Order: sequence, then C-alpha cells, then structure tokens
Amino acid sequence: MIRRGFVMDKAYSQDLRERVMAAVDAGTGAYAAASFFRVSVSYIYKALGRRERTGQTSAWAGGPKPKLAAHDDALRAHVMNKPDTTLAELQAWLIAEHASHCAPLNKTAPISPKPARSGARANPI
Repeated sequence: MIRRGFVMDKAYSQDLRERVMAAVDAGTGAYAAASFFRVSVSYIYKALGRRERTGQTSAWAGGPKPKLAAHDDALRAHVMNKPDTTLAELQAWLIAEHASHCAPLNKTAPISPKPARSGARANPI
C-alpha cells in the first residue's frame, strides 16, 4: 500500500533503521529525517519510543502466541512417533490427552440489559 509517498507493506531494513536513528540522534528533526529517508514521522516516533522503552531498534517480531503453543512439545513428539496420523486423529488425541475438561464453556452472555422499546414508558421509581 502506498500512502503519501511511503511504502507501508513491509518492515524497514535494519540498515535504514540505524541510519534514521543516527540522523535523529545527531540532531536532525523527525520531520526532516522522515522526508530524507522516505519514512513516516509516525515510524520515527514509534521507533524512538521503542528504543527508549526496550533499548531495541530492530523490527518487532512479535504477535499473538499460537493457541497450541503450550502443547507444542507433546504434538511434535506424537507426530514423530506416529507420522501417518491424520489431522482428525491428532485433534482427537489432543483433546483426550491434553485438553482441560474444567475449562469454562465458550458462551456469550449479555452484559447489559436490553434497551427499552420505542414508545415504552419507563418504570416509575
């Protein structure tokens, strides 16, 4: 996606990150550095904030943890022992051996009362 002359579809290279940070550290303003290096001003402020908080200037490689991360070792061992296991069999094994039967059901319950109908009178206090 291109927006205001900036390419926003992939992470910036580590070399570019270091050059941008070095320019800002040397006294170049964020707006001037953004224009010169063709990055967004928002990127510069976010990178500066991240460096201040964590000391890192590299691309953030985070994201949500996979849902089965806690069972990763067990899954790998099971597949190594039985490589011809189908996905359905693997799912059944995982539920039988590693799923918690004490976990609450995934139900959605209303958290606020239903709104009054149009034209309905409010209850007197």
